[in-house]
Amino acid sequence: MTSLHASVGGLATDVRLPDGPGPFPAVLVRTPYDRSRHRAEAHGWARRGFAAVVQDVRGRFASAGEWRPYENEAADGAVTARWIRRQPWSDGRYVAAGGSYGAHCALVLALEADRGARPDAVVAAVPALGAAETAREPSGAERLLSRAGWWAAHGDRRDSDEGALDEALAADPELLAHLPLTGLPSRLGRRLPSWAGLWRHRERGRLTARAGNAGVPLLAVGGHHDPFAEDTVALWRAWGGPSARLLLGPWGHGLTAAPGPGAGPAHRVNLGELYARWARRALTGALAPGRHGALALSGGDLWLPAGTDGEPRTFGLRPLRGSAFTADPGRPVRSDDLTVPTRGLPDRCLLATPPLPRPLDAVGPVRIRLRATADTPSADWIARLVAVTPEGAAERLAVGTLRREKPPGEASEFSIGLGRVAHRLRAGVRLRLEIAGHHFPAHARNPHTGDDPVTADRLLPSGREVAPESVTLTLHVLASRPTSTDPAKEIPR
Repeated sequence: MTSLHASVGGLATDVRLPDGPGPFPAVLVRTPYDRSRHRAEAHGWARRGFAAVVQDVRGRFASAGEWRPYENEAADGAVTARWIRRQPWSDGRYVAAGGSYGAHCALVLALEADRGARPDAVVAAVPALGAAETAREPSGAERLLSRAGWWAAHGDRRDSDEGALDEALAADPELLAHLPLTGLPSRLGRRLPSWAGLWRHRERGRLTARAGNAGVPLLAVGGHHDPFAEDTVALWRAWGGPSARLLLGPWGHGLTAAPGPGAGPAHRVNLGELYARWARRALTGALAPGRHGALALSGGDLWLPAGTDGEPRTFGLRPLRGSAFTADPGRPVRSDDLTVPTRGLPDRCLLATPPLPRPLDAVGPVRIRLRATADTPSADWIARLVAVTPEGAAERLAVGTLRREKPPGEASEFSIGLGRVAHRLRAGVRLRLEIAGHHFPAHARNPHTGDDPVTADRLLPSGREVAPESVTLTLHVLASRPTSTDPAKEIPR
């Protein structure tokens, strides 16, 4: 193999060429996380016959310019794409590939670059679609912990410090509780001028809306436990190219390196080999048209065809505690703790199903409906669904958030979506539903004053009342034992 280094418009670029005379199809990976960390990936692509091009985005590591997340990637990627196609080792075809922010870089090339620079295929893994999508839930709730961690590690700096937030939390465990949240940079001891601007991004869905006009094949890869799982599925469903493939495993944001509690031996996938097989077929037009893929069944150690959904089934819930509770920002329900307090004033409404009489496969969207009241004009409603085994172990299945602005004391009926699940629940498991007002530190605390949670400097408790008899839980359940599929065959077909 041959290694080359170039500066493309001031952007540091490494190229790894396969053995042989060429020319070769290329794979372009643009990253803010240091191109040197992709050497093994580049070697894998080259070993499989692709020219691997890995580039630091503008303002990061060895690339010139100023780092402005999500602002320059379509233009800079297009310059690089045209450069690739002019090289003697290039056969003119290339795949744009990346994970997380790198997936954003790949997608804007396919959806926003001029026709001469667009890739011939796209691999988008755990895609961070844009600033608004990463900063907030669709309901508006701020994703505090993940954004604080990302900005502390990568924001407004040329290099990265992956442990910056952990070190700061070790020194001050209440770091994320201090107000206002816009003051976080000073508490970190860092200049982060883009931190406050992040929260002004509110328009979601730009890339998903443009996906319908895509003209190339897509491979979308995600995990059930990834915060961007819903965006990954939405992108796949919206994609208008000749083919779209979805691989959704029982993983977190690190994919196979971050298996969830329901991962089994069948869910160990060689992603590099799968990407290369798919890319070869995508570049030759050999993929079957339409949307296909594989969806892991957590706890079942098998894969289902992507798009599999069960039939809706409503579950009765028995109230346990807290039909009236206080959502107190001073003692918020923790996102990192599934322990339920049994003493003191209730901080959440608790309901549960009886033990399941038989196993069931829950595959599809989860939703609850309820009638409830808040005594403050602004209120976040958090619904967390937990599976509790007969042995007492608790596993989080799904979480949903809803921000509501209503006159204080006005009761109303509403529903909360908790995303999608694909999970086998064994007999004897009880489903516990928690309805709360906070989910901290994963999400910022609603101050209950009507003020912006990011700039608020005071917090008020919010009294809540839930009518237990009104609460319904709807899961989608497979009516029969599912037939498994093989992602190694389904993705490249």
